[in-house]
Amino acid sequence: MTSSRAHRRSDSPDHLSTDTETASGRTDRQPPRSVHRPQFDEKSVVPGESPLSDRVEQSQPAPLSTAIPRKSTEFSTGAQPTGPAQPAAADDDLDVSRFVTPADRKRALAEDVRTGLTSSPKDLPPKWFYDARGGMLFDAITRLPEYYPTRTERGILATEAKAIIERSGADTLVELGSGSSEKTRLLLDALVAAAPAGARRRFVPVDVDESMLRSATAELRLDYPSIDIQAVVADFDRHLDQLPTGGRRLIAFLGGTIGNFPPTARVDFLRRLRAGMRPGDALLLGTDLVKDPGRLVAAYDDSAGVTAAFNRNVLSVVNAELGADFDPRAFAHVALWDAENRWIEMRLRSLRDQTVHVAALGLDVSFAAGEEMRTEISAKFTQDALAAEYAAAGLRLAEWWTDEAGDFALSLATPAPGSTTGAGPALHLGL
Repeated sequence: MTSSRAHRRSDSPDHLSTDTETASGRTDRQPPRSVHRPQFDEKSVVPGESPLSDRVEQSQPAPLSTAIPRKSTEFSTGAQPTGPAQPAAADDDLDVSRFVTPADRKRALAEDVRTGLTSSPKDLPPKWFYDARGGMLFDAITRLPEYYPTRTERGILATEAKAIIERSGADTLVELGSGSSEKTRLLLDALVAAAPAGARRRFVPVDVDESMLRSATAELRLDYPSIDIQAVVADFDRHLDQLPTGGRRLIAFLGGTIGNFPPTARVDFLRRLRAGMRPGDALLLGTDLVKDPGRLVAAYDDSAGVTAAFNRNVLSVVNAELGADFDPRAFAHVALWDAENRWIEMRLRSLRDQTVHVAALGLDVSFAAGEEMRTEISAKFTQDALAAEYAAAGLRLAEWWTDEAGDFALSLATPAPGSTTGAGPALHLGL
């Protein structure tokens, strides 16, 4: 799952449930297999809150203009907006540049759905998990005992933020897929603490959700008066060349979102990021690490069924925005470990023969009983493997920070000596 990206997150292991039918599986150098789980009790609740199923039903899918791109996995192939960035509406004095409009996102969704549903096998990109309901579900996932990445990354930041800022020498922090910038406050605290007396620092949050970006920016500006905040509404994958420059930038890409890119696209992304880096810039990357497959599968197929509901939410988004008639109850959640590629896959398995009509696309799509549609990959890394990908992108692994258990890593990468274009040695990805 991608942090990419807009609710406040808590690390407390609250137990939530939904009325879901799930399937999970794992492989250990064997073909992927899946095992069905029974339905779960929907009455389990967070203390002081109504049952999750009630809260979910009361929250209808929001238009994409206000959707919450959790983990901000915004790497669509949608139509490019034309012309330079447009200034935000003059309803306040926030510094906001805009490269993505709601119309751009709607076109991107339509293109992704048409491409994915007519491919074999079928797939839908994980960024479309997120509307208001999807954001709430992902927020719930981050509080589950099985889902360790969010709290583990926050713990590393709490311990190492001072060292990260000192080692990078940054006076500007750029965050890709910033969302609420909740964890980023640890870096901002360290950035302010390291500044000479009277010196100002700069923060550039980049996110596709303008409403979330404006809300977070307004709060941060009050809490950090010595930081100039320059918000950018953009799809960070398509608009890397538009990121503000100047100063010594620390470009933060947190949450393990890099793992949602397939390997070739991942290296291409890093190369393009490197191409825009100036002398003195550095990249701070959050990556989930290879570990026991049982723990990995559990993190993506929790016993309360919250991740299953989150996975099926992509169908509700397509229904709401493109007039499709998916029945989410007709699809089972599947999570499996692909040992060869070292990634988790989430899929939706059709429980019967069925045909889905997507009105906005004039498209009828048939699913056979048992057919699976991929909705996410989440790659896991080792230090050596990530160092090789950095090298292929013209970057050099400079620092490596992990939690005590070695579950998650933050790494600092800098431009490799002699590399100016982001072109590094060839990398054999084994696909």
